[in-house]
Amino acid sequence: MGLQIGDQAPDFKLFSSDLKETSLADFKGKKLVLQFFPMAFTGTCTTQLCTMRDSFGFYQGMNAEVLGISVDSPFTLAKFKEEQFYQFPLLSDFNKETSTAYQSIYEEFVYNLKGVSKRAAFVIDEEGKIIYAEVLESAGDLPDFDAIKKVVEG
Repeated sequence: MGLQIGDQAPDFKLFSSDLKETSLADFKGKKLVLQFFPMAFTGTCTTQLCTMRDSFGFYQGMNAEVLGISVDSPFTLAKFKEEQFYQFPLLSDFNKETSTAYQSIYEEFVYNLKGVSKRAAFVIDEEGKIIYAEVLESAGDLPDFDAIKKVVEG
C-alpha cells in the first residue's frame, strides 16, 4: 500500500556524499523534501535533481531542506554532485534500508540489477509526518514538481 499522507516518516541514518552521517532527526523543525532516484549519471535522474537544483532558492526561502537519495555509493554521489553543482546533500542508501522503508525500491531493475531505488518524492513536515508522497513505477517519469512546491508552500 505504501506510505500515506499523515504517516510518520521512517527514520534513516545515511552517509552523504561528503561522508557525513545524516538522519531524519537532523531536520526536525524544517520541512524536508526527499528525492529518491535510481542511479547517478543517468538522464532522467540528472533531470530530476537538476530541477531541484534550479529551484533550490525557492526551497530555502520556504525553510525546506532538499535531500537526494539513491543506492549509489557515497563516492559515486560525490562525483555526481560535483559535476552537476548540486547545493543539497546526496545520501547513499547503499544497503537499501531507507529505500525499502519508504517502499521505494525495485526488486529488479534494468540489466537484472536488484534493489535499485525507485524514483520517488516525499515531503515531510516539521514534526516528521509525511505531507506528500509520490512513488513512480516507471523510472522514465519525473515527480510532480509543481505539486511538491505547493505542499512545501503549505
